Amino acid sequence: MIDTRQKRRKPSIATSSMSDIGFLLLIFIMLIALMNQRYEEKINYSESACLERTQADDNFEIWIQSNGVVSADGNILDAEALEKAIVGAIAQNPNVRIHIIADKDTPYKYVNGVTSILQSLQHRVVSFVAKEK
Repeated sequence: MIDTRQKRRKPSIATSSMSDIGFLLLIFIMLIALMNQRYEEKINYSESACLERTQADDNFEIWIQSNGVVSADGNILDAEALEKAIVGAIAQNPNVRIHIIADKDTPYKYVNGVTSILQSLQHRVVSFVAKEK
């Protein structure tokens, strides 16, 4: 008699590609982490006794250093370039909230220069960022 039964193979999982999948996941996570980084200037925040929290989404941040240097998205801007950047942000999202983040030692004339640009553009959704006392 001939045995017609064949030996059954145990199911196996190919583990040779597991390291490739792990490496690809690592690269993906690193890229996502880089995209979520936010640009910040090193400033001393102004203080306020009463704060209103806003959502972090859909903000356009304008940074004003104590020496009057104005920057947005990591680029130092003059008044004309700042106006173009604000118009571009509003064109992308009409509901964008403008955040003005100024050093607490910044003279008022620099902050007023930024707010006058916003007034000329008639953009009314503006927040002044401060830290709580």
